[in-house]
Amino acid sequence: MALPNPTLAAIRYGYGLRPGEEPPRDVEALLAQIGQGASERPRFPREGLSGRLDTATRVISLLAAEAKARRAGNPNEDVRKATQGEARRIYRQDAMARLAQAIHSPLGFYERLASFWVDHFSTSVMKSLPMRMIVPLYEAQAIRPRIGGSFTGLLSAAILHPAMLIYLDQDKSVGPDSAVARRTGRGLNENLGRELLELHTLGAGSGYTQDDVRAAALILTGLSVDNRAMQVVYEPRFAEAGPVSLLGRTYQDDEGDGQDHVLMLEDLAANPKTAQHICGKLVRHFIADNAPEELVGAMVAAWTKSHGNLTEVYRAMLGHPRAWSDPGRKIKRPFEFMVSGFRALDLPERNFANLLRDMDDGDEDESPVQKAMDMAGMAARQDTRKKAGRANALTLGALQRMGQPVWQPPSPAGFPDEESVWLTPSQLSERISWARTVARIFGQKMEPSAFLEAALADAAHPETGRVIAQAPSKVHGITMVLASPEFNRR
Repeated sequence: MALPNPTLAAIRYGYGLRPGEEPPRDVEALLAQIGQGASERPRFPREGLSGRLDTATRVISLLAAEAKARRAGNPNEDVRKATQGEARRIYRQDAMARLAQAIHSPLGFYERLASFWVDHFSTSVMKSLPMRMIVPLYEAQAIRPRIGGSFTGLLSAAILHPAMLIYLDQDKSVGPDSAVARRTGRGLNENLGRELLELHTLGAGSGYTQDDVRAAALILTGLSVDNRAMQVVYEPRFAEAGPVSLLGRTYQDDEGDGQDHVLMLEDLAANPKTAQHICGKLVRHFIADNAPEELVGAMVAAWTKSHGNLTEVYRAMLGHPRAWSDPGRKIKRPFEFMVSGFRALDLPERNFANLLRDMDDGDEDESPVQKAMDMAGMAARQDTRKKAGRANALTLGALQRMGQPVWQPPSPAGFPDEESVWLTPSQLSERISWARTVARIFGQKMEPSAFLEAALADAAHPETGRVIAQAPSKVHGITMVLASPEFNRR
């Protein structure tokens, strides 16, 4: 099936056009990206999955040892500060790698799907210091390999990951009548049970009750995190004994050999309301804030027929005529805006790597030895800090100001996806400021009209082309392209 517009495929379903990169030819080309992307190792965590597990467990052990010493009256501020600094650097490196992954990958649809699902199953690096290392691992380990398979598999991998349990305090939850509760007085935490029903599966307004939220939380008791191995474990002494009824099914405490939570996840994944909720959310993310009912219906039918095979759901979405009509109905969120900007500028990988190096150099420049340097050294240090500040202003700092910092959603619901949130005076001001800065640094040798063609191709309005051709300078012209309505929409 030929696409009505390959440009629309790159902009609506990817991260935009990049000079020298051919847009997807058809639906099958878009779908082929899913298997290819899942088989490739992402750029983060920087030391790989097993290496990150080793790093996270080491840092957690150091923090636990320092906390124990602090309680005993022997605090070690050097260890604490060094550990915090290491976690901060690891997060920055991973966040920049996450940005580079989206900018430089030719698999735009796969990358957009990965961002969608990480947002759907939101966790945050701001929960705790160790989460700065665990959340990137979560995306690489639980989400990315499974976005083309069954929803059941993706749901289970996301929910039963240390990042999710820590983020929603499941590691602190115990059954009210469990052995641990009777001994310690600890109680039930309903966070994960609530978000599982409201956000991850059935959706708000689907008819579940507070009793269902509590039932889901009770079924989840027993799940905890072994910090020494950074693995999810099942602790029977934390679990609520006896049968629990949820949405018409009774889960026995001995059913599935202590795996009632797995059975519950399978049942929720198979619930028709889950299909309706997820399909509607996919359409609202990719196509329009007001999802066309006929398109959602086609996707739900594909979900039902394939038993939740996500590739078939995407196929139904992409194969529908409404998927290729009315371009520009979605505003790009800040991450999408920045990534598509860097892609249009065709920023070489070495240039992006230099931005991270500048930020790392600025961080390392805080050492006591360098603080005691002579005047020449002081000037060099100021130059290093200036470069670090500029690199941050172009990347992670800009995303922070625009409201979408990497792996820092404002709530378990993830980042908003509605135009009203991102199309505001302050938001547009930040985008124009970023466009002006990036144009001044990377666009001074570009012809604005050629950049317009590279960034938007046939998606550019003729009037925009005429305005750009009359720009008083190259920097001004590049800025105008990045700030144009066509570039900020998809």
